[in-house]
Amino acid sequence: MDFTVSTAVRDLTATVRRFVDEEVLPVERLVLDKGFGAAGVEIERLRGRVREMGLFTPHMPKEWGGGGLPFLDLAPLSEVLGRSLIGHYVFNVQAPDAGNMELLLHHGTPEQKERWLRPLVHGDVRSCFGMTEPEFAGSNPVWLGTTARREGDEYVLDGHKWFTSAADGATFCIVMAVTNPGAANPYARASQILVPLDAAGFEVVQNLAVMGERGEGWMSHAEIRLDDVRVPAANRIGAEGSGFALAQERLGPGRVHHCMRWLGICERAFDLLCERAARRELSPGKPLGGRQLVQAWVAESRAEIDAARLLVLRTAWRIDREGASATRDDVSLIKFHTAGVLQRVLDRAIQTHGALGLTDATPLAFWWRHERGARIYDGADEVHKTSVAKRILERYGMERMKG
Repeated sequence: MDFTVSTAVRDLTATVRRFVDEEVLPVERLVLDKGFGAAGVEIERLRGRVREMGLFTPHMPKEWGGGGLPFLDLAPLSEVLGRSLIGHYVFNVQAPDAGNMELLLHHGTPEQKERWLRPLVHGDVRSCFGMTEPEFAGSNPVWLGTTARREGDEYVLDGHKWFTSAADGATFCIVMAVTNPGAANPYARASQILVPLDAAGFEVVQNLAVMGERGEGWMSHAEIRLDDVRVPAANRIGAEGSGFALAQERLGPGRVHHCMRWLGICERAFDLLCERAARRELSPGKPLGGRQLVQAWVAESRAEIDAARLLVLRTAWRIDREGASATRDDVSLIKFHTAGVLQRVLDRAIQTHGALGLTDATPLAFWWRHERGARIYDGADEVHKTSVAKRILERYGMERMKG
């Protein structure tokens, strides 16, 4: 395996690092102080600057106006963007839009691509993805209450979703809904359907309070209801009943995107940890970093971040060569491992800052609130661990278990 990136990618990453540190971080301060909406004008100015630099939407093919970067080249760039809580958004490679773009690129019809994908790539609109439901366990994605019944050339959708990230201000939602309830295979019962948010019967009920913060715009998680929402049957993505398979295909690379971003958060938190430990004095001439316990936090964090990075890079390397379907175990491993590293590094950084770490004077408290979900969304830790363990044990001769 060779994780070496080209000189061009190294230069690109260095350019983006300077841009993030010099121009994005000052606007991040505005977001922390006044919220995403209040910083809207400045954020759009930054997105305009990125367009001028030719770096907007780096994960999409060049023929669609993107940067055309493969996973392995995107990894160092995504890390740098992860240093800021708005970095990925400024470059138009944020969740859930990044995954929705990839889904439409590979499975959308020509008409769907022109209507939904092109403005999404250009950053003219935002989207959301409606899968999780409050009444059903999110760890069982084939168990859904939202339905889409076929009536002529239309689907009529009814249901209830929550944690529909970035629905506030989005133009459309990709909704997972049961279209084939009688299918013998439970994995063939749901479909993915494009639903405009201005469709009659589509309601954004509220932005959910996550760790006491409701958020707004892209930085929000909504509860939505669908009440007799009618959309053309042509809005279905892929074949009827293929929703679960498409979701897995979408979520695989999406998990890699998350891990790349988490590594960037880890590096920023590590910088803050080390700066605090080196400069904060417990008494005159006795820095916090002189304590062996704090030194252990520094060493452990450095080792865990570097190890997680190598695991993520290996997965990206394999996806580029073998495709997402061949790397199912790798994706599960990086998902729960990197999420755990993220939580431990953030915790050490906050502890090093003491009471200051609980305030929004640094981004640490924001990340602690918003990234605790890293061990839950896109598959809880426990699901990934048990799934990959079962597959490994099957290779040792253990019979497949149900449930």
